[in-house]
Amino acid sequence: MSRSGLRLVTAITAACAGVVVIASGRAEGQVNPPAKPAAPRPASGAQATKAPAAAKTAEPPVAPGTEAVVETAKGSFTIRLLPQVAPEHAKHFVKTAKAGGYDGTTFHRIITGGMIQGGDPLTKDPAKAAQYGTGGLGLLKAEFSDRPFVRGTVGAARRSNKDSGGSQFFVAVKEQPQLLGQYTIFGEVVSGMEVVDQISMTPVDDDKPRERVEMKVTIRPPAPVAP
Repeated sequence: MSRSGLRLVTAITAACAGVVVIASGRAEGQVNPPAKPAAPRPASGAQATKAPAAAKTAEPPVAPGTEAVVETAKGSFTIRLLPQVAPEHAKHFVKTAKAGGYDGTTFHRIITGGMIQGGDPLTKDPAKAAQYGTGGLGLLKAEFSDRPFVRGTVGAARRSNKDSGGSQFFVAVKEQPQLLGQYTIFGEVVSGMEVVDQISMTPVDDDKPRERVEMKVTIRPPAPVAP
């Protein structure tokens, strides 16, 4: 079985990944650093001023009709994002793609004729193959809908906890009705489904492909509406 740590139920497969908790503390025998000198007080009559905190820039919503072109050595396919169905997942996908977060990652998990899964940032490094499927998760809450998992549906992979989606995604090669209400749908393949089919036929050991199928993702804004 895959060590992806993701649970695609029933006909696809099931897996679960643990969460690593990193604790911080001073090592035994570590010397405390010298105390910092006290900051000077303002001169008499002067008032201390506090620099305003920098405002965080919110990510803009994804416009309906936004598409993502996924390029691989086997060809390209195009995903139309569905911000009206899962706005936060669509936003995260666009942000990650624009930052180059998907470039050089692989489709690390393949169910022959069933689905392809990729987007784990750890897959950029072949030396981390044992950890493939565990990265880029635990970032988003579920945005389930009643949209069916038909062929070409793009869903968010997750851990066993429903609110643990992130950068990883999967494409349904065939209808997967058992996933309804279990995984967030945030896109659909609108062209190049034959390339998805070809990727899904990559030789595997269990669900691990024997060759790297790397991707590069480019975001394409909606086509302008004719007046």
